[in-house]
Amino acid sequence: MNTQSRVLKTFIRAFDLEEPIETSELAYLEYPEWTSVGHMTLVAALEEEFDAMLETSEILSMSNFDKAVEIMSRYDAG
Repeated sequence: MNTQSRVLKTFIRAFDLEEPIETSELAYLEYPEWTSVGHMTLVAALEEEFDAMLETSEILSMSNFDKAVEIMSRYDAG
């Protein structure tokens, strides 16, 4: 499974989303479930999925789905 698929799977799990999902609509504070609390839930789920510990700067810059994929690609050993 590639990074994008793993990140999408994690978004689905963290936000209890139903497929199909338009990933371009997944943006912090623009998507209803992606609040400040939802952000920390997502970060924890991504850290678990990728067995990683994100840097504060990465957590703060994770503002949409594509940025999440970019950040998590650094941790994808696949």
